[in-house]
Amino acid sequence: MWTVAQLARDLDAGRTSSRELVEQALARIGAPYGEGARAFLKVYAESARAEADHADRLRKSGVRRSAVDGLPVSLKDLFDVAGDVTRAGSKVYEKRAERDATAVARLRAAGAIFVGRTNMVEFAFGGVGLNPHFGTPKNPFDRKAARVPGGSSSGAAVAQADGMCVMALGSDTRGSIRQPAALCGVAGFKPTARRVPRDGAFPLSYTLDSVGPLANSVACCAAYDEILSGEPGPLAELPVKGLRLLLPKSIALEDLDAEVSKAFDAAVRKLAAAGALLTELAVPAFNRQDEYFKGGGLAGAEVVHVHRPYIARAAEYDPRVGKRIAMGSTLSGADYVALLELRAAFMREVGELAAPFDAIVMPAVPCIAPTIAETEAGDEAYFRWNFRIMRNNGLINFLDGCAATLPCHAPGGAPVGFMVCGTGGADRRILAVAAAVERALATH
Repeated sequence: MWTVAQLARDLDAGRTSSRELVEQALARIGAPYGEGARAFLKVYAESARAEADHADRLRKSGVRRSAVDGLPVSLKDLFDVAGDVTRAGSKVYEKRAERDATAVARLRAAGAIFVGRTNMVEFAFGGVGLNPHFGTPKNPFDRKAARVPGGSSSGAAVAQADGMCVMALGSDTRGSIRQPAALCGVAGFKPTARRVPRDGAFPLSYTLDSVGPLANSVACCAAYDEILSGEPGPLAELPVKGLRLLLPKSIALEDLDAEVSKAFDAAVRKLAAAGALLTELAVPAFNRQDEYFKGGGLAGAEVVHVHRPYIARAAEYDPRVGKRIAMGSTLSGADYVALLELRAAFMREVGELAAPFDAIVMPAVPCIAPTIAETEAGDEAYFRWNFRIMRNNGLINFLDGCAATLPCHAPGGAPVGFMVCGTGGADRRILAVAAAVERALATH
């Protein structure tokens, strides 16, 4: 399993090279038995090899641009890359970018090697991971059953889980990093929205969109978070003993699949045995989601504005995406202001409850990945699965918070994500807590 720390050591010791890592990534993308053809919409094979050779020459000269210099990275299809076309997973939108998105530019300056653009839910509007235009990449777990990858960063999670990159850059509006990461068995981090610039990323919600990494560990996510946020500095190494963790007694802990309940409860017991202080406390604000996401919520209202230039071609959209955009048109200006006021009250209420704790913990997704067939069995089935997959994650976006998910299932079992959450601006602290939880669980 590729990690930033191990690969950096191997590169420094000459045990591998950036070119070798890129060739391995490209081989996995191109493997006929794999999901590369659906996980990637475009592969940058030629430029990736050239950039890897350049990174190797710099390293031999004693130049190391960052801790992730020379490591292969994938980019979700909504990020602009200078000279290339951004489609946001759609056949309707086509933009030839004049410059890199800010997140892409920061990764490029740090020496990241871009191996390609990953598939996604059209316009990032969906948590299941389906894309009728370019195909739906199958979840790495139990491919025979053809399970969904989660969305909207579907190709990113599959690419990461299948070793096609060291980090997959994604976006998260209502869980679009964390739910595919959880369902595919990798780590993912959603930062506070304002912390990573979103310039050059096709928007879903101006208020809720966040840019962050999917990777093989929390420590790897933290390494890329330094670059994306422009806040360098080592992650504090915290002991698990004494960590104060809030278990939010609410819908977030209810109606879990048996596999999720078993894995999450086992993780909680293991943390308690290691000395973490877990407190179950009622968080009634978490139970009022119907109010927060009525008509699609803030994203629903904002996406109507985003799509005004393309709405004449709405018949060419994925019908599920089109219906979700249409829902937002039912919201008035007064409704939008009321949602902002409701959000402010939610942030105050949850912030006061969370203040005495180091983090809130809960399952990232209440279910394991359903099959693609289950989610495509009509609109009612799709929207039911879509809400179920996004249920817990969306609370943190509405909170304007930050959260990391990490695998907590037993090896060989269906992937389950353990989510470590905090209020806005607590990003590096939450990453440190999540890394401590990851070390304590030590199942992956």
